[in-house]
Amino acid sequence: MKRMPIQVCIVLGTRPEAIKLAPVINLLRQDPDFATSLILTGQHREMVAQVMDLFEITPDLDLEIMQTKQSLTQITCKSLAGLEDLFSQLKPDLVLVQGDTTTAFAAALGAFYQQIPIGHVEAGLRTDDLLNPFPEEANRRLISQIAQLHFAPTSQAAENLEKADVTGKIYLTGNTVIDALLFVAEKLKQQRYQISGLDWSKFRVILATLHRRENWGEPLERIAQAWLEILANYPDVALLLPLHLNPVVREPLQNLLGKHPRIFLVEPLSYGELVSAMQQCDLIMTDSGGLQEEAPSLGKPVLVLRDTTERPEAIAAGTAKLVGTETKTIVLSASEILDDSILYNQMAQCSNPFGDGKAAERIRDLIKQFFKERVL
Repeated sequence: MKRMPIQVCIVLGTRPEAIKLAPVINLLRQDPDFATSLILTGQHREMVAQVMDLFEITPDLDLEIMQTKQSLTQITCKSLAGLEDLFSQLKPDLVLVQGDTTTAFAAALGAFYQQIPIGHVEAGLRTDDLLNPFPEEANRRLISQIAQLHFAPTSQAAENLEKADVTGKIYLTGNTVIDALLFVAEKLKQQRYQISGLDWSKFRVILATLHRRENWGEPLERIAQAWLEILANYPDVALLLPLHLNPVVREPLQNLLGKHPRIFLVEPLSYGELVSAMQQCDLIMTDSGGLQEEAPSLGKPVLVLRDTTERPEAIAAGTAKLVGTETKTIVLSASEILDDSILYNQMAQCSNPFGDGKAAERIRDLIKQFFKERVL
């Protein structure tokens, strides 16, 4: 008797989830052993749509939960309510979520309520500080307690899961973000991101991103002041800063930085534009988790604008440095890299600890193995 396809529901709401799940979605949809439904929450529709177009992915369903300045409670409740109906109709064999967003947590909880197995991509990241980052650290810990398949991106992440004594199976797969990055870098290798007034050949360009909740308010102001001091000290340096859509982040940055002639505040870059900007820039300063993972594959040093990181592998490998949010420390750390070509090259030439570009293949094969064992 021919085996029925494995019914998989993949739920995502943010651009990082879309980027990291895109390689998995495409592999599962190409495989006749799977019937894959992609559900969007509609949380960050425009940014997710850019990723979907780049990877030529069409979603199946959209919960359309987005509203201005919605709270974490509203995101969770609306996602749970919408997914309850969809899971009841679709009756998936597996719900696949990624990372540590509130979308991922809500989708995992909704699957758990209907006793549907949960697969967690990028499982096992930890800072061991429940409130930092908030709410991501709690989200990923909670997902780990109810998932059956834990796809750990690194050996450290797998160890974290083992120490937590989670139920289910733990697999070391590598990080799917490297799969996505290598695909896009190859697809767009002839294209270069350009912005009026920024001469990439004239300036050393710092590519920066800033958005995490723990950096709202005073930390954001200290970071902005550090950027102003760095540019004052280095006339040959420019700052490229794509602004997050959240007004809590973008408005103070516009007020603090908007008049500087060598600071280029731009709207959020598409993923293709971001990869191109990473390829061309000299240094990355960010509180983003994804950029910490991607930069080593492109040979770019990273200064992490946070007090903690759930990606200590980058720090240990020497590709990134954790610098916090104090102005003086940020300026000093950036100056060391800008002044010291030996240090710069050491960070740029370290190997990437996050994967080899084949994580999605491993995840696909492990899901097949999981259901084969269940039948036996």
